[in-house]
Amino acid sequence: MRALMLDFQPRRRSGPLGWSLLAGGVVLTLTCFFIQQHLSEHTAQQQGHLQTTQRVLSGDTGSKVSLSPAETREQAQNLAEMRKVSQQLRRPWERLFAMLEAMPRDDIALLTLTPDARKGQVRISAEARDLEAMLDFHRRLEASDELSDVSLLSHEIVANVPEHPVQFNLSASWEIGDANP
Repeated sequence: MRALMLDFQPRRRSGPLGWSLLAGGVVLTLTCFFIQQHLSEHTAQQQGHLQTTQRVLSGDTGSKVSLSPAETREQAQNLAEMRKVSQQLRRPWERLFAMLEAMPRDDIALLTLTPDARKGQVRISAEARDLEAMLDFHRRLEASDELSDVSLLSHEIVANVPEHPVQFNLSASWEIGDANP
């Protein structure tokens, strides 16, 4: 039988390969740590630049400055003006133009169209072949869904032209109807 060898304190088997792997792991860990630190600093710097740029673009100086009463009134006036413009833009322009373009105008020539969206009125300057064509155009405008209270403001028969056309001005209320703001 063979002799049994029991070694309760084995020899250490740490050779150069083990030590080099350990050193490589430590170097790799430190490299990753420093790269991560550098990227964190770079990200924080970029975030700071982004916030600064956003403040500049939005007009925020970073400090809350209270407005003087004159500045507050001016700001309120500017806001009221913006609301008026917004209200004018929300008018159903397409419906008005489509209605005028769809009307038969064999004997009528539209010269000017002056809408006043704030007042809800429109002024139409036109020229008709004769008085009957002018009155017919007036009746068609009155019967339309978009306009109401059509009034003849003025008319003039052009005597120096052989056909004697009639130039006239109409005013009408411009109905919003079901316009979506």
